[in-house]
Amino acid sequence: MIKSMKVFAILAISMLMLMGCTSAQGTSSETNEQPEKKEPIAVQGAMDVEVSALLDAMGDYKEEKYGNYSFYVGEIEEIPVVVSRTEVGMVNAAASTTLLIEKYQPKAIINQGTAGGHDPNIHVFDTVIGTEVMNIGSFRSEHLDEGQGMKPEKWIHMTTDIREADGETKEYAALPSDEKLVEAALSVADQYEYGEVVEGKIGSGDWWNREIDRIQWFHENFGTSAEEMEAFAVAQVAHVQDIPFLSIRTISNSEVTDDNIEDLEKAGQYGAEFSVEVVKAIGK
Repeated sequence: MIKSMKVFAILAISMLMLMGCTSAQGTSSETNEQPEKKEPIAVQGAMDVEVSALLDAMGDYKEEKYGNYSFYVGEIEEIPVVVSRTEVGMVNAAASTTLLIEKYQPKAIINQGTAGGHDPNIHVFDTVIGTEVMNIGSFRSEHLDEGQGMKPEKWIHMTTDIREADGETKEYAALPSDEKLVEAALSVADQYEYGEVVEGKIGSGDWWNREIDRIQWFHENFGTSAEEMEAFAVAQVAHVQDIPFLSIRTISNSEVTDDNIEDLEKAGQYGAEFSVEVVKAIGK
């Protein structure tokens, strides 16, 4: 009888220990569960003047660098955000956007900053929501004999060939911004205090046009509202990777108005401040 009681006691203790281990393992598993990581909204600017207001809005952020490209990770009103300083130009824009997507998997990319005006009705400090962007550095010329000079006004715009996910190649004269992102940006247009917010077409290229006839040629033939040096490259990478894209540009100078203002710093600040409001609208 005593022997049986001892065996029973040992079995009971063993069961309690097993239950304790199981309970402890369950608690450990629950403790180690990681909260679901939210995809950030990415906001790009080529220069410090185009991202500083965004960094101010984040307050606390972590800077991460890959090569020469800086990314600032934080939140704006509890909305996960990564701010990317792309550096200037199409190659930099494409390279930094590729890194951005690889490292942070953003749910949307806002490419914003300053631009030169093409439309005489759009003034310095007005902000253009780019419903589409085109590469104004992609042209071909017809043959001219030596001594016949250069005729850039007769250059022919070349479309951009993009291989789609299904393997088919399509030609694009321009790439659109995501319609929902455009709607979000327009929904906060009344919060912009420094000029008008308008829809338009953004031209991108690795040059800075200051010849009035050339600017008017772009505007009249291709419908460009403004020009800058990054948006199309970003749009192309985002398109290939199926990431929603939005272009926003604040006019810093214009040769085709009588504003007589050229202020990159203020335009960069104003545009970034507006982009903060766009982030909030998207984040809702």
